[in-house]
Amino acid sequence: MKANPATGPAATPATTAEDREALRGTLRAFFTEHGAEDAVRRLMTVESGHDPVVWTLITRQLGLTALGLPEEYGGVGGPAELAVACTEAGRALLGAPLLSTLLAGQAVLTAGDPAACADLLPRIADGTVTGTVAVAEPDGRWRPDAYATAARLAGGAWELHGTKTFVLDALTADLIVAVAQTDEGPGLFAVENASVAMGLTRRGLATLDLTRRQGRLDFAGTPARRLDRGDGAAAVGRVLDIAAVLLAAEQVGGARYVLEQTAEYARTRVQFGRPIGSFQAVKHKLADVLIRVESADSAAFGAVAAWEADDAELPLVAALAKAYCSEAYVHAAQEAVQVHGGIGFTWEHWAHLYLKRARSTHELFEAPRVHRERMAGLLVNTP
Repeated sequence: MKANPATGPAATPATTAEDREALRGTLRAFFTEHGAEDAVRRLMTVESGHDPVVWTLITRQLGLTALGLPEEYGGVGGPAELAVACTEAGRALLGAPLLSTLLAGQAVLTAGDPAACADLLPRIADGTVTGTVAVAEPDGRWRPDAYATAARLAGGAWELHGTKTFVLDALTADLIVAVAQTDEGPGLFAVENASVAMGLTRRGLATLDLTRRQGRLDFAGTPARRLDRGDGAAAVGRVLDIAAVLLAAEQVGGARYVLEQTAEYARTRVQFGRPIGSFQAVKHKLADVLIRVESADSAAFGAVAAWEADDAELPLVAALAKAYCSEAYVHAAQEAVQVHGGIGFTWEHWAHLYLKRARSTHELFEAPRVHRERMAGLLVNTP
């Protein structure tokens, strides 16, 4: 594999495959206990979208926010462990600011400023603060040539001006890592103590997926701390690649759960004196979903391996993973609704929740069409 020159400090070395399977088992048991469907639906009515008690267990007991961070900052594990956590969270439709906080930590780490890492990462690792990454502009684009949100120097300090949207857990994040344009190009900027930050207005968005909160951030001279060291474009690109990989892993978890539950339903639902799973049309549907889910798993964890190996092809395989896993998840959820028949279309059925999560993540961090266009450009420009 080719080394990637644009990376931040190295994370803690990965654990063994046995350790990762043990982690998977622990998380699945935890989310089964604390993330039952009734709990998911209850949190859909809570403004924050999560249970503070469960979040404390996630951060203090399980230590998930420490995953993928260097030991010197209180971290443990690497990209593979991060992906396992996201897969299991996606399987459970976890209502908690886990993905957003993990991405904030990776953004700070990738930017590579030693002082910022020493100050911010231990607090992310121990769950003292939650975080999020603000990238998308009001036009819905994540990777434009120039961001409308601007960072300006005023009296020797940075200020942010502009708007970010589709920001995960925007209303509750303590730390916001925002992408903004400077005279030299894009950069990464940290807004700390976001609940009291001057010039920052936070508004919730009405979105399709009620199990995950998104919001809009308006900056009007908001004080910020620059994180990158002059190589902002490379740092922003890598953060978006990492976001694509972790979201792809989450999508695999959701898609596999949908497949398992639908196959079980097909084995037990009887029509015309036979389980519906014995009908050829249903068999074909489930076989097709299985192939797509297994392929999505390979795509996502192939991208994880590229990230862990610091492979220069990470941008390509991250785009591939996000494009394929997005469509595989939507397909699995749609087929689940079809196999369940009329009840699958109702709001009270679990398949409805997974279909909305699949549709929402399909667009989050760019839709598959955009990732394919990016893949084409990367392949054309590969020596």
